Amino acid sequence: MSLLVVGLSHRSAPVSVLERAALHADAQVKLLQDTVAADPATEAAVLATCNRIELYADVDKFHAGVAELSTLLAQHSGVGLDELTPYLYVHYEDRAVHHLFSVACGLDSMVVGEGQILGQIKDSLARAQELHTAGRLLNDLFQQALRVGKRAHSETGIDRAGQSLVTFGLEQLALGAEVSDWARGKKALVIGAGSMSSLAAATLARVGVTEIVVANRTADRAERLAEILNEGGDVSARAVPMDSVSDELTRADVVVSCTGATGLVLSAEAVAAARGSVTQLGADEVPPLRGSGAAPAARQPASSATDENCPLDLAPMQTTPGFSVLGEAAVAGMAASELEQHAAWVDNAPRPQSSGSVATVLDPVAEADAIAALAATAAVIGRVPERRRPEPVAEIPRPTPSLFLLDLAMPRDIDAAVHRLGGVRLVDIESLADASADAPMAADVDQVRRIVADEVAAFGAALRAAHITPTVVALRSMAADVVAGEIARLDGRLPGLDDKQRGEITQTVRRVVDKLLHAPTVRVKQLAAEPGGAGYADALRTLFDLDPETVAAVSRAEDSTTDEKDRGSS
Repeated sequence: MSLLVVGLSHRSAPVSVLERAALHADAQVKLLQDTVAADPATEAAVLATCNRIELYADVDKFHAGVAELSTLLAQHSGVGLDELTPYLYVHYEDRAVHHLFSVACGLDSMVVGEGQILGQIKDSLARAQELHTAGRLLNDLFQQALRVGKRAHSETGIDRAGQSLVTFGLEQLALGAEVSDWARGKKALVIGAGSMSSLAAATLARVGVTEIVVANRTADRAERLAEILNEGGDVSARAVPMDSVSDELTRADVVVSCTGATGLVLSAEAVAAARGSVTQLGADEVPPLRGSGAAPAARQPASSATDENCPLDLAPMQTTPGFSVLGEAAVAGMAASELEQHAAWVDNAPRPQSSGSVATVLDPVAEADAIAALAATAAVIGRVPERRRPEPVAEIPRPTPSLFLLDLAMPRDIDAAVHRLGGVRLVDIESLADASADAPMAADVDQVRRIVADEVAAFGAALRAAHITPTVVALRSMAADVVAGEIARLDGRLPGLDDKQRGEITQTVRRVVDKLLHAPTVRVKQLAAEPGGAGYADALRTLFDLDPETVAAVSRAEDSTTDEKDRGSS
């Protein structure tokens, strides 16, 4: 059997896909049950966080396992397999171990070094144990991952490489100011009372907000969180029901939301209604979003009737009345037929008059020839290539934010259209992913990578050594049966032996057998622990003609013992 992981994360998929593929608790349970019921898999565990969905399984066939796990992820996430496949990654055996250990250390997190992932891995293991989908392999793997993560945080300064997602989000809201200075005196509304929301509330209390209101669908959890915050003595906290959120929005300066809701918790309309002073920006005034590609060239006032009559409705360049091929960015991607249509317009349209150096008018013949040349190129490659980056558009000044929104949920809690509201600043998972791409890596990251590499090698060696143990046990059991049989035969041939003599003979035969088996069994364990040593177990079974069912019985007995220990420790 071999370890396989199939998944997608913020590194492989856009936030829009992660948001749609997010698995709620019931879907995770059904996914685990269906995975172990499938043919290639015998064990399964799901690691689902706000920026990753991964399915781990012990499979006996690689290609069948990849196909089955991918299909199951698509079915339970609700995203079609064809759409999901380009964003999936696959890790197998040692690479799968390396991936999980890296995740546990925070190396694969959106904010490098964050420690919340350890709690999420622990929850994933507990869920798999509760559903009995985690056997010996995944129990050992996830427990070792937790130990590796703790080691990385205790032996290195990986914590300095990044913060929790909450802290990083607050830094983005503060726009470069010290978070404690920015938060001092503010009133906060926290929507949700789960682990992430609780962390957000504790962080807000630590950085200096004066009041925290907790809204949650389950009143008991909200009240408990408020009690914990009040025990700290530095902040005033209270719990409210979810239907009070709109009222609390009128008072809050900061809102942090992280719920398990499948739909929006805060719409743009609700935020605008609650904040009567917030102004709505027009569609043309919205600054370009980061990561959305190059902004189009700004449309200038028409210089003449010639521009208005352009059959393609193209934006003229600032210094050119009418369209010209100087605006290469404007024709990038244009089909050859459209370019030819515009060439005919250039050739036949009346030329505007200009004075001074404000406008530049190209010779109609020269411009038509240039356009025809571009059309010829487009006919070969299909569309006109862009040869020059368009100039970036200056951002429209926005009102100073008076309401700060941090959306840490996946799928999102807060309508992305909130960014169109003046006086509001929204930071969500998508903008955090963009910002974290430029975050500096601490020198300690290299040390953590070495720890991960060492731990992967040690885990692989232990796994391979454990793989041959049932075969060695079965060999020694067979040898003990041979000794017992020969002693019984000796009793029949020499019935006059007393108990002392029989005991001496029995001990002598057993010592001979043990000495003969000691060196080869120790050596075969060493060889099996090395890379490529999986074949030694098969060789041992073949050489000594061991019964496969006897070996399997030993394995089942060991797995049963391991399961009992795991249940006792969980």
